[in-house]
Amino acid sequence: MLNLPQLIIAILLYFVLFFGIGFILNMLLRSTWTMALIYPVVIWFMIDDAGFFSYFTNPGGSFSSLGNNFVSLTTADIIILISGMIGAVLSGIAIRMLRVRGYQMF
Repeated sequence: MLNLPQLIIAILLYFVLFFGIGFILNMLLRSTWTMALIYPVVIWFMIDDAGFFSYFTNPGGSFSSLGNNFVSLTTADIIILISGMIGAVLSGIAIRMLRVRGYQMF
């Protein structure tokens, strides 16, 4: 169970973390929405208990455990994950705004 200060700090950390990673990826790969597209996969690996190859060797059990893990997320977890998605989307918006304003390296 998270306290309110822990929740606020976690929200800020996820927002800043995924904004920064998204900004750097978008800048280096010269794209706009790279992190916003990769973010669901990152969250999938964060929530998942099964290994990557178990989806090929035991797909039924792996997908059912993934569904159970998604359903068992608490409200605080969902809020924290949404803040990370907002950071990833805002990094794409920031890159786009910088390109429109004439910054060639972005």
